[in-house]
Amino acid sequence: MSTGLLTIRLDAIADNWRALASMSKGETGAVVKADGYGLGAKQVARELARAGARSFFVAVAEEAVPLRAILGEEATIHVFSGHMAGDTEMIRDLGLVPLINSIDQLTMHVEALPGHPFGIQLDTGMNRLGMEWEEWSAVAEIALGAGASLLMSHLACADEPDHPMNPYQLDLFRQMTDGTNVRRSLAATGGILLGPDYHFDLTRPGIGLYGGLPFEEAQPAARLDLPVVQCRTLTAGEVVGYGNTWQAERETRLATINCGYADGMLRSASGGGLTLWYDGAPCPAVGRVSMDLITVDVTDLGRDPEYLSLICPESRIDDVADAAGTIGYEVLTSLGSRYQRRYARS
Repeated sequence: MSTGLLTIRLDAIADNWRALASMSKGETGAVVKADGYGLGAKQVARELARAGARSFFVAVAEEAVPLRAILGEEATIHVFSGHMAGDTEMIRDLGLVPLINSIDQLTMHVEALPGHPFGIQLDTGMNRLGMEWEEWSAVAEIALGAGASLLMSHLACADEPDHPMNPYQLDLFRQMTDGTNVRRSLAATGGILLGPDYHFDLTRPGIGLYGGLPFEEAQPAARLDLPVVQCRTLTAGEVVGYGNTWQAERETRLATINCGYADGMLRSASGGGLTLWYDGAPCPAVGRVSMDLITVDVTDLGRDPEYLSLICPESRIDDVADAAGTIGYEVLTSLGSRYQRRYARS
């Protein structure tokens, strides 16, 4: 094995969906944007559909193209970016539900595709996508009359349960949508964990499906095993890697593995406490992460390993993220194209 082996546990993703669905008050959908958070949207969506998911969410219309053939006509595929210029034929032919973000998008949609389903995204304080209060007030009657099928917003701080932004956005969302008699959606993974007040008619978990925080009970969905290219012994005082940033304090056995920032292992993890594992034993990365290689201290193993694991039960995606000063989302979506991928069920 000359490249890393990325094992994706489809059964774990399905079990995570079932667990989050059991907490949700209404229907539970699934976010499969960014190629299923880097793990393969087609394979993930097929598995989630088998588990019972019927509503899916992608970032842009193009992401829905490979999914429609897999999911069939029964599944509803929502598009977060709404109805963008040039998307009309795709939205029509694939039966997508754009989540309209502005008055301009609403006008384009009802004129280009009269009678075609759509939802509305409302901004309740995140200031990223969606109509603000004044815009929504101006067109709510038109949008509802044209058949809007979903009203949604997005929580900015749901991974911090005690953050005051959560009840603020909940209250504003209610003010903007109460009495409309249209299905509503506010909660992603973090919102589901905040409790039923945030659930409304449709929840849309994302990162929790793939084994990431804030869903602490999630089953790990990925494992990454990396081959050892070479081992060497350093004497005390020798240095390692670009910039000579690490110096051996003892006689050290060093393993060099095939993985670097070209494979999604962020260079910012250099010197950040990144740990790899072999048969339950920790092995610290030393020196800088380079384009294709990472060097690892395997002295305490007492043997030269054939591979080391970066993502595994002892080191979940958020542990790797902590070492790089980022979040689990970035670790997953940065996984490179050079890994061999194996889809498995326990």
